[in-house]
Amino acid sequence: MQNILGEDWIIKSAGGSTGEAYYAQSSHKRLFLKRNSSPFLAVLSAQGIVPKLIWTKRLENGDVITAQEWLDGREMIPEVIQHPKVAELLGRIHHSTELLDMLTRMGKKPLYPITLYHELDQLIQENPDIFCSMVVNRALNWMKEQLAVVINIKPVVCHCDLNHNNWLVTNKGQLYLIDWDNAEIADPALDLAMLFNRYIQEHEWEKWLTNYGVKGNDSLYIRIHWYMIYGLIMELDCEINLAAFNEKILQLEKILRRANAYLDY
Repeated sequence: MQNILGEDWIIKSAGGSTGEAYYAQSSHKRLFLKRNSSPFLAVLSAQGIVPKLIWTKRLENGDVITAQEWLDGREMIPEVIQHPKVAELLGRIHHSTELLDMLTRMGKKPLYPITLYHELDQLIQENPDIFCSMVVNRALNWMKEQLAVVINIKPVVCHCDLNHNNWLVTNKGQLYLIDWDNAEIADPALDLAMLFNRYIQEHEWEKWLTNYGVKGNDSLYIRIHWYMIYGLIMELDCEINLAAFNEKILQLEKILRRANAYLDY
């Protein structure tokens, strides 16, 4: 990185799982650098969803370095995700035809629920010792019974990792959604499921959806619960701590019980 910017820049690792992100600072400017960011970054920047893209440079070895504004701010605390600005930004993302067109041109294919269901079913059958709970089997049966509700939904660009750490609030009150490495084309309920399961209380769902730009209904809530169940079972496969595993089983049972309440639609 040093030979790209020059000796008058101080460059430090920004951490992260890939080790490919850096903070760079000179006497007159500050940048956030990343190696081999997705081309998707340009359209995200143009729509104000991520901090402004300053430049892109391709190296002789084929790597691409991107430089964005380095903004003073903080990660969002979980409680603030209920703020209307979060719902409005996610609604703008999900309703953006430009984002969808760009991700499609990059070769991304939609995640179809029938495919996800079959992958989950196969995972459970191949790991009977892990998924021996009756709750898991009931949850999978529920997902199968509700496939008619979740198919034929117009797919949108989903971030797929709406952890509070990926929401950036600047000192000037600007809101950004960062880290788009896991973006997919899917039912918007995939994103909503993670948010509602982790951060938004059920009595706040309707108000949150109004700020997001849609009216809540039983069909939407069934789709959200479908993806909640999908995500939780996938988490079970990765959980090695017994206490946490059992806690997720109890959570799955609670979600399944709540999901059944929306069947009279």
